[in-house]
Amino acid sequence: MPTPRYRCAACGNLTRFDVTTTTTEKAYYHYSVGGELSIEDRLVIAARVDQVSCRWCGHDRAVEVLEDAASGTDEVPGELGA
Repeated sequence: MPTPRYRCAACGNLTRFDVTTTTTEKAYYHYSVGGELSIEDRLVIAARVDQVSCRWCGHDRAVEVLEDAASGTDEVPGELGA
């Protein structure tokens, strides 16, 4: 699943966002004899984006997911460019 790309409709920001997520995962924890942890075989079972806020202007209700990000283009949909 591709990582979504965001745009703030309030200020036009495309690059800086605070993203709060909740993730459930299963992982193999391997401790060395000295107590150092190495995490291997990480499997994400569920992931949810709880909140996305613009780092520039602070809005969290004006952030939109760019639909074209999944297709690999950097095009901003027409209604957002106004």
